[in-house]
Amino acid sequence: MSEAPILKDTARSKGRDALQKNIQAALALAEAIRSTLGPKGLDKLLIDDDGRTLVTNDGVTVLETAKVEHPVAKMMISASSAQDRVAKDGTTSTVILAGEMLQNAWQLILQGIHPSTIARGFRKAEQFVLKSLEEISLKANDAMQKTVVKTSLAGKGHSSMQETIADISLRAVKMIVEGDDDIIDPTKIKLISQTGGRVEESSLIQGLMLPKKRISSEMQKDVSNGKILLIDGGLEQQGLKSDLKLNVTDTGVLESFRQQERIMLKSQVDKLVENGVNVLACKEGIDDGIRDYLVKNRIQAFRRVSRNDLNMLARACSATLVNSIKSSRSEDLGEFKSSKNISLDGKDFWVVEAAGKAATIIAKGSTVDIIGEVERCFDDSLGVSVQLIQDSDVVCGGGASYVALARKLRRYAETIPGREQLAVEAYADGIEVILRVLAENAGIDPISSLIDVVAEQTNLDSDNIGINLTTGKPGDMLELGVLEPSGIIKQAIIGATEVSISILRIDDVLWAKQDIDASLPPQSDM
Repeated sequence: MSEAPILKDTARSKGRDALQKNIQAALALAEAIRSTLGPKGLDKLLIDDDGRTLVTNDGVTVLETAKVEHPVAKMMISASSAQDRVAKDGTTSTVILAGEMLQNAWQLILQGIHPSTIARGFRKAEQFVLKSLEEISLKANDAMQKTVVKTSLAGKGHSSMQETIADISLRAVKMIVEGDDDIIDPTKIKLISQTGGRVEESSLIQGLMLPKKRISSEMQKDVSNGKILLIDGGLEQQGLKSDLKLNVTDTGVLESFRQQERIMLKSQVDKLVENGVNVLACKEGIDDGIRDYLVKNRIQAFRRVSRNDLNMLARACSATLVNSIKSSRSEDLGEFKSSKNISLDGKDFWVVEAAGKAATIIAKGSTVDIIGEVERCFDDSLGVSVQLIQDSDVVCGGGASYVALARKLRRYAETIPGREQLAVEAYADGIEVILRVLAENAGIDPISSLIDVVAEQTNLDSDNIGINLTTGKPGDMLELGVLEPSGIIKQAIIGATEVSISILRIDDVLWAKQDIDASLPPQSDM
C-alpha cells in the first residue's frame, strides 16, 4: 500500500541521506565556535535585531544567542546548555567533541558499518573513558585550587583579570561553605556590577550589598556590632479588612482612630528597643509617621526589601525571618559586624557585613560591554569553584587528559572483537580533537603537536604531558599549573556521547509543510 496519502503534506528525508544532512548540521554548528576554544581562542561579535552588540568567546553564549532552526543543531545546543548548568565550563568542548565523533562515525558508515554498531561501540568507549578518567585524576590541594579556577578562564581577558576573578570567586565560595555539607548553594553569593574602573578593582565582602537607602537621612549612617530584625511584612497603618460602614459625625473620631494607630505602631517600636534591635528590614512599607520615633530610638530602618534579599540577610546574619514585630522573639534576631550606607557611582547601597554564610562580589569594568563579559567570567569561575570544593579531583589541561584517555582507549579497542572495535578507535580519534583545536587556535601545526604529545606521553609514561601553547612544544601541565576539574571533562564526554548517539540513531526526518500565515491581510485585486 502506498504511503503517499498519509505523508501528503510532509517533506521526508530518510536513510543515509537524512543522516548525512544531520551530521552536516552538527559539523556546521561545531565549526561556528571552534575558533573560540582555549587561551588563544578568538572572540565572536554578536549583533541582534535591534543592532545591539555582544563580544564574547563563551561557547554557550554564542550558541544560545544565535538563531538556529535545524533540530539537530538545537540538540547540540541543548547538550552545551546542559554542560553549562552542570559544570559551568567545557561548553565549547562538548560541541566540538560531538562534531568530531559524528564526522568519524560518518567515515565508518561510508565503509558499510551500520550506525547501530557504531552507537554500541561509542557506548563501550564512553564507559571505559569515564573509568579511566578516575585513574588519571589528582587530588587538588589548597595551592592548586586557584590555578584550576584560573585555567577555566583561559582565553577570557588578560592574565591580571583572570587572576582577580579566580581569587575572588574561590574566596567567595569558601565563605558560604557550611561545615562538611556536600551541597554548596551558589545563590548565597550576590553579584553587583558597576561601570567604571578596572576589573582588578573588583572586591568581595562577607555579607550583603543591596541597592537600598535608609528611610531617613537622620538615621545613623553606620552601625557596628548590632542586632537586626527581618520582617516579612511592614510597619504601617492597616486599613479596615471588612465591609463595615462607619457613619462619622465628628471629625475628632477620625483623629482618634489615627492616634490609636500611631500608638500601636509606637508600641511595636518600643518592643524593638526592648529587644535591643539596631537595624530593621521590612518586606513592605514603614509608615512615615513613625520615622521620627525610629530616629529617636537610634534604629536604622530599610523598607521594601525583596524576599530573596531578606532570605540572604537571614543566612548572613543567622537571623530568622518573622511575619511581624509582635510575633518576634529575641532568638529571632541576627547579629552583624557593621551596617552602613555608601554611595557608588551616584547610587545608594546598603552594606551589611556579617559572619554568616553569604557573600557579595562587586564587579567592575570600564564599559558596559566589558562588564557583561566580566559577569559571564564570574558566573563560570564561581561554578567551577563550587564544583572544585565539592569534588577536589582534577586532571591536567592543555589536551593532556584527552590524549591520555585516547591512548588507553586504543589499547582497550584491541580487546574488542568485531566491528565495534573500529567504532572505539573512531571515538579515540574524536576525543583527540581538543588538543588539535587548541594548537590550531594558537597558530601551531595541529598534527605535529598531537604526534609530539603522544610520543612524549609514551616515552615518559606520563599522563600529564600536553601542549604548551606558549612554546608550541609538549610540556608537563602539572608543573605549568594548567589544571581543570575532572568533572568538567566527565560531563563534556557524557554530553557529547549522548548527543552523538542520538543523532546516529535518526534515519528518518519528516518536515511538516508550513501553512500560509492566515494573519496576513488578503491582497486586493490590481
